[in-house]
Amino acid sequence: MNYVLGALASLASPLCMALMFAGVISGIIFGAIPGLGGGILTVLVLPLTYKLDPVISIAFLCAIYIGGTSGSYIGSVLMGIPGDVASVSTVYDGYEFTKKGDPVRALSACTVANFIGTVPSMLVCMVACPVISAIAIKMGPWEFFALSFCAISLIVALSRENIFKGLMAAGIALLIKCMGLAPVCGTPRFTFGSYYLSGGIPLTSMFLGVFAGSTILLEYGKNAKADTSKIVKVSRFRWPGKDLAGNVFNIIRSWAIGLLIGILPGMGSGLSNVVAYAAAKSSSKHPEEFGKGCIDGVIAPEVANNASVGGALIPFISLGIPGDGSTALLLGALTVQGVITGPLMIRNYPSVVYMIYLACMVGALMVLIFEVIGMPIFPSILKIPYHYLYPIITVLVFLGAYVSSGNLFAIILTLAMMGIGVFMAWAGLPTTPFILTYVLGELLETNFRRAMSYSRNGFASFFTRPASCVLLVVAFAFIFYNLFGGKIKAALGKKKG
Repeated sequence: MNYVLGALASLASPLCMALMFAGVISGIIFGAIPGLGGGILTVLVLPLTYKLDPVISIAFLCAIYIGGTSGSYIGSVLMGIPGDVASVSTVYDGYEFTKKGDPVRALSACTVANFIGTVPSMLVCMVACPVISAIAIKMGPWEFFALSFCAISLIVALSRENIFKGLMAAGIALLIKCMGLAPVCGTPRFTFGSYYLSGGIPLTSMFLGVFAGSTILLEYGKNAKADTSKIVKVSRFRWPGKDLAGNVFNIIRSWAIGLLIGILPGMGSGLSNVVAYAAAKSSSKHPEEFGKGCIDGVIAPEVANNASVGGALIPFISLGIPGDGSTALLLGALTVQGVITGPLMIRNYPSVVYMIYLACMVGALMVLIFEVIGMPIFPSILKIPYHYLYPIITVLVFLGAYVSSGNLFAIILTLAMMGIGVFMAWAGLPTTPFILTYVLGELLETNFRRAMSYSRNGFASFFTRPASCVLLVVAFAFIFYNLFGGKIKAALGKKKG
């Protein structure tokens, strides 16, 4: 209780409330604009949090996280273009309401659905994290290696693109992570005699280059602008009481889907909104209405993608393993602040953990209030000229790289990471396996080397311990199924035929 009161006291400070309010508004704006998203904003402001207290900085970043996840539906409903992958499925029915001249109904339902998804999932997170971390404390390096390997294998296996591209992205991340001094023994690797590379590639340079910088380059290179001339005017918020009352079971099911998928490493809101929409359509009494302006198809993905927020934070807080790309950025921010994530995080940094809980819930309330009051200005957000945003973001990228390290070499590293980001986009390599592997790379290698040094049986020790054995089997099974599952099904289908 003392930690809750302490977090509330920090949250109630004028500086924290002002930063959270700014984070929520900017997160909604970036989340609404196609091609940007809250993740890029998190990367941009990361260097600005260095001088802040870790508790206040994490509240600021959580506000951006919540605002970015929620704001993505604005582009989906008004333009038919999702601001982020979190609201891909919202386009199918949300944009139909705009075509019919009634965007407020869809926008209002999305606004409330976001709040319904976020707050209960955070309450579950508060209950689940201490229980899971208490179990994880008893784990050794064998189990932590297997857990990290399983998390990476899961996101690679479930990559939307070719699984080999997912493996390539993970391999590139591991290769980059190997630069610098090796953990445990401290042997220099791939430093090329440079003092600046002895610490490896800084997290900020990697995030700023691969995500923010390369995104701006690619968007500028496409020279594609969304057609904002057809954006309709939006009136005031209308309470969607009837729509919510008619979707009680749909809301509960979508919330459960979002929470469970959020727990899976690397999945998050990008997958949960698609699964929730498919579940709502398949169980509906009127599936023929989906895709033509059905409010059920608007509520389901928006509840699910925000329920994934609490789900993604569960492995992040209790195990130190990010549940999605956004929590991977939060993990990087905590690392920069000197906070060591993992099972001991709740015991060693309780003020930070409880601030995450409270900041996400207060952020969800701020988002609800802002979107209810500011709904008429939603079209104006989408009309912000891109040619003003791109130069500003580019300057912030290089400024952030310099501020984070205090030397110009960080800018060179950021440029190199921008090149890698552009290459990945050109080659069609997914970014989620890359970021998760980069974040988990040190944990993976450190625990592997510790396990090998502690054990007399070499690799066999990973399979003689029940927990690590189960996790490794699950990891290999996922990869095997995604590689050969389709062929096996096709072969069985021919035999039956």
